[in-house]
Amino acid sequence: MPVQLYYQDQGSGEPLILLHGNGEDGTYFVHQMEDFSRDFRVIALDTRGHGRSPRGTAPFTLSQFAEDLLAFLDRLGLERVNLLGFSDGGNIALLFALRHPERVRRLVLNGANLDPGGVKPAVQIPIVLGYRMASLFRSPKARANAEMLGLMVHEPHISPAELGNLTMPVLVIAGTRDMILEEHTRLIAGSIPGARLALIPGNHFIAKQNPGPFNQAVRTFFQETAVSGEESV
Repeated sequence: MPVQLYYQDQGSGEPLILLHGNGEDGTYFVHQMEDFSRDFRVIALDTRGHGRSPRGTAPFTLSQFAEDLLAFLDRLGLERVNLLGFSDGGNIALLFALRHPERVRRLVLNGANLDPGGVKPAVQIPIVLGYRMASLFRSPKARANAEMLGLMVHEPHISPAELGNLTMPVLVIAGTRDMILEEHTRLIAGSIPGARLALIPGNHFIAKQNPGPFNQAVRTFFQETAVSGEESV
């Protein structure tokens, strides 16, 4: 069942939806809201069970989160949007774009992965161990922690071949020291027709820790893919 997702809304123009990563909320994009709101209507969501959005009773999966996004866009009457997703938010954005391509004008995937194997083992192994440990306990806090970590242990599962179906402009962007393997990031970009790739100095959290180059790369992408007859940014 759909839940009423909490969101921050700033600016006007083409809608730009920001999707945060695992265990975070829309405030992750503190350095993007004001910048991009000069040219877009920027909406930063809190995913189901994150931040100020309720957990609800539906399955806690990336697939459900993508359907939550569809319901959210319908509720706000947003027919076609720009999507920028970070980490699990990038995975949600990718799933959404594959299922509902007609609703996505342009797509930015920051630190996304196609499967758990795309994460560096030094990062993924502690996540798996933490998930197993949390799963041993029955307290509400432990169950919530296991559910959150479970997203990274079990999901996503997207084949590179599926990416060939994407026809909207796509920017794949990651940090030079990202927790996602660089060859995996390059696989994503190379599997999407016409996709652009940008590697920004920094780790997985470049949007927050190195926002200047990150925002410029995204802005350049939006400028160069602006459709004739629409307002350029």
